[in-house]
Amino acid sequence: MAQSFYVSISPQEAEERIYQAVVGGSVTGEAIDRFQLSGNGGLTCLVSVFEKHYWRAGNRLTLTATVDNLQGRTRVHLVSGGGGEGLFRFDWGASESFESSVLDALEPYRI
Repeated sequence: MAQSFYVSISPQEAEERIYQAVVGGSVTGEAIDRFQLSGNGGLTCLVSVFEKHYWRAGNRLTLTATVDNLQGRTRVHLVSGGGGEGLFRFDWGASESFESSVLDALEPYRI
């Protein structure tokens, strides 16, 4: 599942709220990697990859968050994946739950 939306805060603030929702608000959430590109005029693109264990999925799930202001306002793009083992990687809704934790954290700032 992937989705994009805009928020009224800076890319750095949005990424910090995402980090707090995934890592600070969870026992099993962890930040795997973070990459930042900065350009002229304050343009920024941040890509963060998170991982979290979900018992109901029987596996670890990933969440990739891309936050940028390349279009003059802060855009957040989320995509989650993983779950289950074997050929059928059914995650019992865990990837949606993973994204929901971030959506809840950014809800006051969505535009």
